[in-house]
Parts: sequence; C-alpha cells; structure tokens
Amino acid sequence: MQSKATSVQQYLRELSAERRDAIASVRAVILKNLDPIFEEGMQYGMIGYFVPHKIYPSGYHCDPTQPLPFVCLASQKNYMSLYLGCVYGNAERERWFREAWAKTGKKLDMGKSCLRFKKLDDLALDVIGETIRRLPARTFIREYESVFKTARRKAKK
Repeated sequence: MQSKATSVQQYLRELSAERRDAIASVRAVILKNLDPIFEEGMQYGMIGYFVPHKIYPSGYHCDPTQPLPFVCLASQKNYMSLYLGCVYGNAERERWFREAWAKTGKKLDMGKSCLRFKKLDDLALDVIGETIRRLPARTFIREYESVFKTARRKAKK
C-alpha cells in the first residue's frame, strides 16, 4: 500500500491516530540515531532515510534516479513495517541484531529486511536505535559498493 504523499508530514497526516503515533515514535528513534549524512524524505511511497545524490551521485542500482536507500518506514494494510536495509546482506550485523532483539524477550517478525509490527509495544526501540547508530553513511556506502564488486567478479568467472 504505497502512499502518494509527497512529504513526510503529509504521509503522517494520512494515517489513523494510532498508526501516526506508532510511526512517529519509530521515526523519532531513527532520527535520534541517524548519521547526519543521511536524509529523510519520501521514497517508494514510504518514509525513507537515504544517502542523497549529493553524497552518492550513482544512486540506487535498481533505479539510479533514486537516492541510495538505508531504512524505510511504512504503514501497510495489515501492519506497519520498518525496512532495515542496514541489516540485510551483512551476516555479522544481522546476527547481532537478532541476538540483541532476542534478549528483549519481544517476538521478532522479520523477513530479509522487513520488520513487521502491529503496535509500538511489539518493537525493541533501543535495538532499532542502536542498529541504526552502528552504521554510519560512509561505511554503508563502502559495504554497498563492496557487494557489487564481489558480484561483478563472480559474474566474470
């Protein structure tokens, strides 16, 4: 369920009060822990946190017109989602995340990068904040580029 909102404020206004409060609380944790190089805006019909083109002109490999996505936050039809691209593809970071989450006693409903929740109490906000804080933008860019160098080398073999 992609929103047609063109700003974060418009997106939030479109939500029910309960969902707005939950999304706003997660947003506050993200913003508190986010490297200042990342920017917030609308991306793929969700609230996105990304490396802007002025820092990473190549943009996202799937669509270079889009800035490089880092984390997205959305209200879906049956749940809310936090897309943690910063966890996906890094086994060590994913292991840390899952272990830290397990220590909270909260149930983790997560696919590859999509953390699903129905209410704010489902989340371990401290683990989310620490996950975001642990990955500065420049490190994220280096890791992102490393994935493609490895993929290109494998393709040449």
